[in-house]
Amino acid sequence: MTLNTSPTTTWRAAIASLCIASTTLGILSMSPSAEAATRVNNVVLVHGGFVDGSGWEAVHKLLTAKGYNVSVVQNPTTSLAVDTAVTKAVLDAQDGPVILVGHSYGGAVITEAGNDAKVAALVYIAAFAPDNGESVKTLTSNPVPGAPVPPILPPVNGFLMLDKAKFAASFAADVPPERARFLANAQVPWGVDAYMGQVSTAAWHTKPSWYLVATNDRMIPPPAQRQMSQRAGAKVVEAAGSHAVYESNPQAVADIIEKASQLKK
Repeated sequence: MTLNTSPTTTWRAAIASLCIASTTLGILSMSPSAEAATRVNNVVLVHGGFVDGSGWEAVHKLLTAKGYNVSVVQNPTTSLAVDTAVTKAVLDAQDGPVILVGHSYGGAVITEAGNDAKVAALVYIAAFAPDNGESVKTLTSNPVPGAPVPPILPPVNGFLMLDKAKFAASFAADVPPERARFLANAQVPWGVDAYMGQVSTAAWHTKPSWYLVATNDRMIPPPAQRQMSQRAGAKVVEAAGSHAVYESNPQAVADIIEKASQLKK
């Protein structure tokens, strides 16, 4: 039997087929599996006590090579209030959302400064992550049993320093000896007011956070790092490295920052 199809019927069938195809494509593009991530391109790095921002150089090079806009805060480490203000000045200069990164005491700074509206995520690098009302002093008042004791000398005129003879073993055991000696001799005095500065509102309560545990750290024991990262609900990565992991293993540091920068739309 022959089926006669009129031109009108043929066009109606073609239009229906196109509509079905368009709907199917729309469903696929909206499916969760196809959900894309958007990259936060601005990165702000905050150093900790006893050092300055130049230690971030290798991390800076790795990230800028991939197109990130990287700024290094030269916080004076005199007090938490001052260091937060200096960090916020750098945040204000950014043209959009920021991944805020802190090492060691710099973790306390980003915990306070991270409440800034421009901060999209926090990254802690072997860092202190205080809660509301806590300071670095609070977090170090009950050390992990058997953990190495940082060679911090008694304060002089309101500032703390590390024993130069013990600096390399405690802070930078995996950094080339010549560099470690230089760091020991180029120490930036760390203010007692910074050490005792209390966080008012911990940003990790409301901002997504990441944490890199330096497994060979002799300044902040790895068990303490794990405890703080767990409390903050951070996504954790562990990497071999001393407290100066940002110098000895900059690739691991750059990698976790990159991961943190990939935010889902």
